[in-house]
Amino acid sequence: MTPTPARDIRDAAALLASATDVTILGHIRPDADALGSALALGRALRQRGAKVRVSFGEPDEAPESLRWLDEDGLLTHPDDLPAAEPLLVCVDTPTPKRLGRLAGRVETAGAVLVVDHHATNTFYGTCHVVDETAEASAILVFRLLDELGTVLDEPIARGIYAGIVTDTSGFRRASPETHRMAARLIEAGVDAEAVVRRIVDERPFAWLPMLSSVLSEARLEREAAQGKGFVHAVVRVDLAETVRAEEVESVVDVVRSVREAAVAAVLKQDLANPAQWQISLRSIGLDVSAVAAEFGGGGHRQAAGCTIPGTAEEVLAGLRAALERAPLL
Repeated sequence: MTPTPARDIRDAAALLASATDVTILGHIRPDADALGSALALGRALRQRGAKVRVSFGEPDEAPESLRWLDEDGLLTHPDDLPAAEPLLVCVDTPTPKRLGRLAGRVETAGAVLVVDHHATNTFYGTCHVVDETAEASAILVFRLLDELGTVLDEPIARGIYAGIVTDTSGFRRASPETHRMAARLIEAGVDAEAVVRRIVDERPFAWLPMLSSVLSEARLEREAAQGKGFVHAVVRVDLAETVRAEEVESVVDVVRSVREAAVAAVLKQDLANPAQWQISLRSIGLDVSAVAAEFGGGGHRQAAGCTIPGTAEEVLAGLRAALERAPLL
C-alpha cells in the first residue's frame, strides 16, 4: 500500500508516542525552522515523560537570536550525546550530510524519523514525514503534535511559530491552512511581534557598517541567469568576523530585493576554512535547488544553499554556468 501524508503522520506519531529516549537533530548552522521545530517537538515529548536531547553538528552554540526558544534546556552539545539512540529524529534535514559531524548517528540509531519539507530529501530514515508542499518543517511538527493530542502551551507554540514565520518570509508565502495554524499559535499565547523582532528585526550596530561594505561591492548582471538577471554580493572573513552568524545570513534578504534580478546569491567566506564559501541562493525565476545540487547542496526551488571551494571569482563563474542550466520556475 502506498503511504499517504496522513498515514505517515499517524505512523510517526505512534513511534513518538511510545518513545522514552529521543535525540532530535537539526541541520548544521540551524535556522529558526530547524531549531524551533526541534525544540517544540522536544518539549512536547518531554512532557509525555521521554528523555529528550536537541542538538546539531555545528557551530558549538545555537545562534544567539534563537537560544531563547530553549525553554527547557534541551540543547545538548554533540560531545555530550549518548553513543547511540533508540530513536533519532532529524528535523528540516534533507540528507545525512546536512547533519555535519553527527551524520554517522543515522547508522547507529535504533530507529530514525525524518521530518522535513525539502524537495531534495533522500528518505534516509526508517520512518518519514516528508512533504515538500509544506512551507516549513514546523508545519509538519505541528501536524504531528496534533496527532499526538498535544496541548499547545506558549513555549511549544513559540518554537513552531518561529519556524513558520521565517520560512514563509513573514507569511508572504503562506497558505490559508498555514495562516489558520498561526492563529492557533497566537491563541496559545505566542507574542508574534516579539518573535519576529527578536529573530528577524533586531541587529547589533556592527551590522550596519558590515552591510554597507558588502553592498557597496554588490554586482548586477542583467543578462545572466538565462537573461533573467543575477545579483550577487560577497561577505569576506574580515567582515564576517565583525558580526554574529545571524547578521551574515541576513545579507541575502537584502540582496534578493533587487527587482532587476530573478536570482540572488551571497557568497560567505567560511571562517574556519577561508578557501571555501557558503552560498545562499534565492530566486523567483529559476530552480536554485538544482543549482545547489550541482555543488553537493540542496534546498527549495526558490531558496537553496551549498558550499563551494575556490576563489570568489571561481565560485561566481561556477554559479553563472549552473544558472544557465537551471530549470525555469
